[in-house]
Amino acid sequence: MVVQVDLNSDLGEGFGAYTIGQDELILRHITSANIACGYHAGDHNVMRRTVQKAVELNVGLGAHPGLQDLIGFGRRPMQVDPQDVYNMVVYQVGALQAFAHLYQAELSHVKPHGALFNMAAKDKTLAQAIAEAVYAINPRLILFGLAGGELVKAGEKVGLTVAQEVFADRTYQPDGSLTSRTEPNAMIHDAEQAVQQVVRMVKEGKVEAVDGSDVEIKADTVCVHGDGPQALQFVKKLRQALTDHGIFIKRVGT
Repeated sequence: MVVQVDLNSDLGEGFGAYTIGQDELILRHITSANIACGYHAGDHNVMRRTVQKAVELNVGLGAHPGLQDLIGFGRRPMQVDPQDVYNMVVYQVGALQAFAHLYQAELSHVKPHGALFNMAAKDKTLAQAIAEAVYAINPRLILFGLAGGELVKAGEKVGLTVAQEVFADRTYQPDGSLTSRTEPNAMIHDAEQAVQQVVRMVKEGKVEAVDGSDVEIKADTVCVHGDGPQALQFVKKLRQALTDHGIFIKRVGT
């Protein structure tokens, strides 16, 4: 049996004169790029540059719509109604889709960002709004959602192909949710520990929660954050480890 997994990263998160991350270098080591669409990060110039580079490197183009919160980087939960969420997803995905068409390319997937992603993992109504928006734009788009979460279920319900996402550098709760970034143990800072967590999730379908219990998990795609100081070194290390364990790295949907 061939074991394979997609590697994705959140990119295009600079804004104006501000540069965040090492996008051009990270793009050389991933298979899918989630590109910020201007609400939580990114702007029209950053979006175009990131799309162009991803197309050049044959990396899957993904829209990364978030809450309209530049100051909070889209990580602060907000009170939003389902119609608002539907429209903000259509607006942002449509913008990135237009840039893709400049390079005769198409979007392959959509992955909500930050607080919107986490809210949709638990809130069935918001998850449904996102899934319906993505389906309305293009039913062939793949919807990325937290493994086992409500967004994945909503995507399947409306008829989308879904990719269950796991995180290399985040800790998990016993219910399969991510530990909140407000908690001191939310992040895994040890690269070796993060790599071993990913390998186990992909090969065994399990992850150890913060209480020591094992949680069943499905890993179609792995998120490696591209904005940390060691991001490039980590993604190289992770790719090598996956290859060493006989895991084939391949873009979702191909």
